[in-house]
Amino acid sequence: MTQFIPFSRDQAFLLPPDAKDWLPSDDVAHFVVAVVDRVPLGAFAVRPIPGGRPQYHPRQLLALLIYAYANGIFSSRRIERATHRDLGVRYVAANLHPDHDTIAAFRRGNRAAFEAAFLQVLLLARETGLLRLGTVAIDGTKLDANASKIRSVRYDRAKALRVRLAADIAALTDRAEVADGESQPDPQALPAEIARREALKAKLDAACARLEQQARAEAEAARPDYEAKRAAYEAKTGRRGRPPKPPEDDPPPERQSNLTDPDSALMRRSDAHEYRQAYNAQAVVCAEGSQLILATGVVATSADAPSFAATLLGMEQGIGLPQTILADTGFASGEAVAALQAHGIEPLVAIGRTQPHRPYDFRPPPQPKTPRRITEPWRLAMLAKLETPDAKARYARRKQTVEPVFGIIKAALGFTRFHLRGLAKVTSEWTLVALAYNCRRLHRLRPAA
Repeated sequence: MTQFIPFSRDQAFLLPPDAKDWLPSDDVAHFVVAVVDRVPLGAFAVRPIPGGRPQYHPRQLLALLIYAYANGIFSSRRIERATHRDLGVRYVAANLHPDHDTIAAFRRGNRAAFEAAFLQVLLLARETGLLRLGTVAIDGTKLDANASKIRSVRYDRAKALRVRLAADIAALTDRAEVADGESQPDPQALPAEIARREALKAKLDAACARLEQQARAEAEAARPDYEAKRAAYEAKTGRRGRPPKPPEDDPPPERQSNLTDPDSALMRRSDAHEYRQAYNAQAVVCAEGSQLILATGVVATSADAPSFAATLLGMEQGIGLPQTILADTGFASGEAVAALQAHGIEPLVAIGRTQPHRPYDFRPPPQPKTPRRITEPWRLAMLAKLETPDAKARYARRKQTVEPVFGIIKAALGFTRFHLRGLAKVTSEWTLVALAYNCRRLHRLRPAA
C-alpha cells in the first residue's frame, strides 16, 4: 500500500519561529543582508525632517531591491507581492510589506546608495582574495528602453504635425465657444479633445526643442575644425576646389526623438538585427577568474568608443585602476588609448573584424570588401602588438570573460529591458543590476563556511 506524508492546511503554525530558519543557511539572502549592513547610512536619500508616518529603513529597502533583482523580480508591484508570497523576499523585508510606490521611489532616488553597495561588494571580494585587479575586459550590450520605437518622431514630421495640431486646436476652440451658447449633446467632449491635442503638441514642441538644441551643440563643437579647414582653404593658391561646408545649426530632417523616453535612441545589436528603442549598457568585468563586474556605464548611442576611457578611468575613485584592458573593435579610439596609456593602463583593442564569417553559416557569405587602409600610427602599433603570441593569448580571454556576464544577466536573471526612463535613472538601474549580479556571483565563489 502506498504511504503518504500526512499534511493539514488547518495547522496553526507552519513556519519556524526564527525568520533565519525559513531559508537554507547558504541562501544568497543572508549574503545580501550582510553586504547591505556595510553600506553607510549617509549614502541613502532619506527624509530629513521627522513627522508623519515612520519611513522604512533604507538598508531594508536596498536589501529588498538587490535580492529581488538577483532573483529576476524587477517590477515594483511584483516585489510588493513577493513580500507576501516569497519566503526569501519575506525574510529580507523582515516580514514587512512596503508598497510599490515606496519601492519605486526608493529605486529612483538612491543611485548613491547603489554605488556605495556596489563598491562594498568589490571591497569584500578583494578582502577575501577572490578579486585580483590585473586584466579586465569591457563590452557593451543593447537593452530595451521603457519606451516603444513607434513613439519616435522625425524632426520634419514633428514640425508638420505641430502646424496641423495648432490649426485643429484653433478650430476646436471656435467650436467650443459656439457650443457655450447653444444646446449640445455633449458639451464636455470638445474641451477633452482640445486638451488631448494640446498635450500632444506640447510633447512635439519639446521634441523639436531637444533636437534643435542638440544640433546647435554639435555645430558649436564642429566649428573650430571648420575654421581650421576654411583657413587652410583660403591659404591655397591656384585651383582650390570646393570650400568647406560650415556646420548647420538646424537638425537634419531625418533625425528622431522619442516622446516617451527622449534620452533613449534607436539602435540595433548588429547588422543582422532590427532597430529597437534601447540604451547601450556597458560593463567592465574582471578577467582574472572571478568574472565580477568592476564598473558600469550607460550611453544613449550605439557607439562604444566615446565612453571607453571615461568608464575605465572612473574606477580610480573606487576599486582602483587595472593593469590591462581588453576591448573589441567597437572601442577603437586613438584618444581613449592615449588617455589610458597615460594612466599606466595597457589597452589591447582589436583593429578590424574580431569574428570571421562562419564556414557553415546558414546565410550566404557576404560580398568581399576591400580592406580599409590603416594609416594611423596607434592602429599600426596595436596591430603589431596583437600579432605577438603573448598579446594574442591574453586577448583571447576577452570573449570568455565579459560576454557570459551579459548572457547571465539576460537569461538567468531575466533582465532584458529597463524599467526606468531617462539616462540618469537608467544608469542607476544598471548599477543595481550589476550589484545583484555581483552578489550572486560572489556568494557562489565564496567557500562554504
